[in-house]
Amino acid sequence: MTDLLVTWLIMTVSVLVAAYLLPGVRVASFGSALVVAVLLGVLNAILRPVLIFFTLPLTILTFGLFILVINAIIVLIVGSIVKGFEVKGFITAVLFSVILSIAHWILQAVIRYI
Repeated sequence: MTDLLVTWLIMTVSVLVAAYLLPGVRVASFGSALVVAVLLGVLNAILRPVLIFFTLPLTILTFGLFILVINAIIVLIVGSIVKGFEVKGFITAVLFSVILSIAHWILQAVIRYI
């Protein structure tokens, strides 16, 4: 249970970091970032595998780069659901998902090192 809470907090901080670095993303509060982190986790667990399965030929043709499009779509879905989280445009969603992944990876590595 502790690992889940730590991962949730790491994802929340990663959302805040990515929103801080990108001018086209707005997170209204820490509470909004908590909800975004949960919803991203749920959609990545449920919707992402389905989308990857149905777009597998396109993903193979683009050597996996189409997964960036899938990640951006999930970010845009979360942006349309969560009040207090706004993403302006598709390219911003792609950049947000890349920065989010990098920030999450770095923070997770730091926490495991400690």
